[in-house]
Amino acid sequence: MKPFQSLRWIIPAALTFGASSLWAQTAEAPTLNAGDTAFVFACCIAVWLMTIPGLALFYGGLARTKNVLSILMQVFTVSSLITLLWALYGYSLTFTDGGSMQSFIGGTDKLFLQGVTKDSLQGSIPELLYFYFMLLFAAITPTIIVGAFAERIKFAAVLVFMAIWFTINYVPMAHMGWGGGWVFQLGAQDFAGGNVVHVNVGIAALVGAWLVGSRKGVGTASMAPHNMTMTMTGGSLLWVGWLAFCGGCVLAANGFSMLVVLNTMLAAAAGTLSWMLVEWVHRGRPSMLGAVSGAIAGLVAITPACGFVGPMGAIVIGLIVSPICVWAVEKLKPMIGLDDSFDVFGVHGVGGIVGGILTTVFAMPALGGLGFAEGRDFGSQMQVQLLVIGFSIVYSAISSFIAFKAASLICGGLRVEEDDEVEGLDMSSHGEPGYKLS
Repeated sequence: MKPFQSLRWIIPAALTFGASSLWAQTAEAPTLNAGDTAFVFACCIAVWLMTIPGLALFYGGLARTKNVLSILMQVFTVSSLITLLWALYGYSLTFTDGGSMQSFIGGTDKLFLQGVTKDSLQGSIPELLYFYFMLLFAAITPTIIVGAFAERIKFAAVLVFMAIWFTINYVPMAHMGWGGGWVFQLGAQDFAGGNVVHVNVGIAALVGAWLVGSRKGVGTASMAPHNMTMTMTGGSLLWVGWLAFCGGCVLAANGFSMLVVLNTMLAAAAGTLSWMLVEWVHRGRPSMLGAVSGAIAGLVAITPACGFVGPMGAIVIGLIVSPICVWAVEKLKPMIGLDDSFDVFGVHGVGGIVGGILTTVFAMPALGGLGFAEGRDFGSQMQVQLLVIGFSIVYSAISSFIAFKAASLICGGLRVEEDDEVEGLDMSSHGEPGYKLS
């Protein structure tokens, strides 16, 4: 990819994000850059706000009143659990040399953060900051799955599933895509985690919704969101954090990172309007839920593409993805008969697949993109994209099934008792209400 030739050895995200091995090939010894450090740290704060409170509020508003606190609790505790697991072994198994297993998993050189000190660098930023930024990706990814089985799963099963899924799914997927594994070596165009994050969690959501089963009353009782003000607030924080999520992947404060931020912004805006217009035509009026869902769909689709396309391509990606996600939510979900509570598969899974394919389409220079790796043309790059997306679907399905089944065995089942579900998980699982009514 000629536009990236001069950047590839400067920006660890130029072709596939987070590849620490690129720094080892840099001719000059890395030196600390205060501007880059400040930029990435600011992105870290915004991405954490994207998780807590952003994702928590977004999901919390979508739940029914009797389950809102259980959703907040799951997001809060799962992101805390993954934070610790990332420090203990996740970072090392993702971003160190795995030796004979390098294609699939990293090594143990940095278990318990050995050798990660205040003086060690990752490119032009402190390695501790790089660890922190990557931690935030690890923390939010499994937490997104909470939306698939909301309102009927045991809290203990959530924690056990997340610990297992993080270990057998997220860490290998992140290493393969970002840490020098075979997906990275293959040169897939996935700038900020279309496969590792969105396709991955979408398929896990599908498996989880199937294994846990539908909520009691689906199809007869109202499952409407209890607080769209909360959902809009959370969705807005997700949008803000997503700009940092993608822009921070450059790990440098420069024009390239600003292109990534702008692409992310434009795709979300286009997704908002596209979903709203589809809903307006088919239902006769637009909804806040549709608008915020469209923004998330646009953000999901631009995640793999934001470092490869131009601004006009980003807009078209946002316009295209929302109608497809509307179809997945309104038609495909009832067709397959699964209760994916907050449409994790319909938005993240489907949106991630669409975004991954459109990345290569709008990376073409003729459409304003930045082109392909040297020696690649559209056909060869698309083959790589489809191969990696297909692998992500299969690997996520298998590893998620294993993690859910293991959690079920350990916890004596995944689902709460029927009486507890009817009462609501706020009181039955946590003994405290989300709202105290006078």
